[in-house]
Amino acid sequence: QVVLRESGGGLVQAGGSLRLSCVASGRDFSSDPMAWFRHSPGKERSLVAAINWNGVSSYYSDSVKGRFTISRDNAKNAMFLQMNSLKPEDTAVYYCAAGPRFDSYDYWGQGTQVTVSS
Repeated sequence: QVVLRESGGGLVQAGGSLRLSCVASGRDFSSDPMAWFRHSPGKERSLVAAINWNGVSSYYSDSVKGRFTISRDNAKNAMFLQMNSLKPEDTAVYYCAAGPRFDSYDYWGQGTQVTVSS
């Protein structure tokens, strides 16, 4: 059974930081792209950041560019999202996703809540 488990969410004041982690089990994702998505009430789920299999290439949505950093550790089958200068509009459930392609993800975590207070 493939499981992606997110952690690191929580409540933080605007301007603060959080680091999300996603650890995968049941399948080796070291050859697959991985990504973070987020979903907030009244909005569609959106791609926040993505990273290719070896971490050389990454993508960021315009809304988080310069504030968030995506990274991965293939030895641990894990991915991370460092979120700095958080804003209230970053409040959402953040989901980890994995492979097989940069524009298509078959595996999803259950999500972790991030709440940024003003």
